[in-house]
Amino acid sequence: MRLRPAAAVLAASALVLTGATTASAGGRHHHDDLGLTRHDRADLKRWGQDTWTSFVAMTDEITGLPADNIDASLDPATRSGYTSPTNIGAYLWSTISAEELGIIGKREARHRLKQTLTTLATMERHEPSGMFYNWYDEATATKLTVFPTGETIYPFLSSVDNGWMAAALMVVRTAEPSLRRQADALLEPMNFAAFYDPAANGGVPGRAGLLRGGFWADPPNAETDPGTVAGSPVYFTKNHYDITNSEPRIASYIGIARGQIPPAHYYATARTFPASCDWDWLEQRPVGVTRTYEGIEVFEGAFTYRGMHIVPTWGGDMFEELMPDLFVPESQWAPRSWGVNHPLAVRAHIEHGMEEAGYGYWGFSPASDPFGTYDVYGVDAIGMDPTGYPSDAEKTNVDAGYEGCREATNPAPTFADGVVTPHASFLALPYAPREAVDNLRNIEAVLGAYGQGGFYDSVAVRSNTHADRYLSLDQGMVLGALGNVLGGGVLHDSFGTRQVEKVLRPLIGQEEFSAGVIK
Repeated sequence: MRLRPAAAVLAASALVLTGATTASAGGRHHHDDLGLTRHDRADLKRWGQDTWTSFVAMTDEITGLPADNIDASLDPATRSGYTSPTNIGAYLWSTISAEELGIIGKREARHRLKQTLTTLATMERHEPSGMFYNWYDEATATKLTVFPTGETIYPFLSSVDNGWMAAALMVVRTAEPSLRRQADALLEPMNFAAFYDPAANGGVPGRAGLLRGGFWADPPNAETDPGTVAGSPVYFTKNHYDITNSEPRIASYIGIARGQIPPAHYYATARTFPASCDWDWLEQRPVGVTRTYEGIEVFEGAFTYRGMHIVPTWGGDMFEELMPDLFVPESQWAPRSWGVNHPLAVRAHIEHGMEEAGYGYWGFSPASDPFGTYDVYGVDAIGMDPTGYPSDAEKTNVDAGYEGCREATNPAPTFADGVVTPHASFLALPYAPREAVDNLRNIEAVLGAYGQGGFYDSVAVRSNTHADRYLSLDQGMVLGALGNVLGGGVLHDSFGTRQVEKVLRPLIGQEEFSAGVIK
């Protein structure tokens, strides 16, 4: 089997990036309307307005900090009682999108942004790294050591959560120049080198290192790697982020763009793990070739699914694949890698939901659990996790075996009560606009998974069981996507400034994935 060239992949796919992000003569990004009708755009705008309503309800009126989540009633009494750097970042970039979409006026947007930035400046941080802790009380802005449930918190500094905060500050400083100084005062101390481990290179001399999951400033109740950050003792996590197609790449992008992490780090992460029996715990054997970038040999591995080769995420979910793409216009800057993989990943979600599993709906991502609190969902066959991010409430696992090493255990499962997450369809809008809008309309009209704050966080389609709540992160993905699709690429332009583009575009643009449609 051989792959079609990248250009042919996009031309042949039913999910062509019609009218997607392109570059103007001046080198900036602009977004065409993706062939959306007036009715489509009206529905998208309405969904955006209602989504913003949920953010207003989640946000404390004094601190300007959003809660992590709120019940479908939007009663402020049901706010979660805690927030995170990711949640706060999502509120900041959603405020920019809401202004760009005409949902709120410039004066209100500036007031909200200034209020939140002012509060952030008062919040306790880890001074040597400039990073924010993972959990705060949204009503008081104090660092949490106990959740409202009584569970103990060991205050933690997360690389990926601080990545989303930094991304939001980068957007604010560009989109609202009057607040640039305030945003810069928060952004400048954030040093992503604190998370970078140059020794985590798989034993390959001269190879760049990896990002750690994060660290504790004080001893936690967990096994750690003691170390230092800027001369101060810390307790690092044991784990490193070692795959490319996952959400931590936003922290990698920012650290590289700001000169805090070496560019070669981007190629130290794995597209897939090697195609040898030493790695036969994966659900399938990857295919691909080895190429060299930045002096590093990279196995350009991909998984095989329904006539496609796709670089997998860890869980096969839309969040890992496409959330960083809200800020870095990956398909434009890296047309032979992300520009091929993103449309195919979306196609895989559509084909899984509509054909393979037969749910009649698609789009799978971590979200509120319709039957509990929170869970992970994905298209298991395009995820590297051996236990899988399932697409149904029954947690049906897919295992195609590892050719030449291990027999399949469940290559053709029967799926049951599929759980779809509306924010996944919004992330997919640039790559499958017609399919995404139609899917969302059916989720609203047929399943009724919609309230005064927009789409409920998830819905199990066969039992029609809703997760009747709203999450800041997931609502932030909805408004972030709409800011790019309907708002002229506001997040892309505000994050991907000429300075950022100068560093990142040539770095990621040289790569060619082994992704494509199998001919």
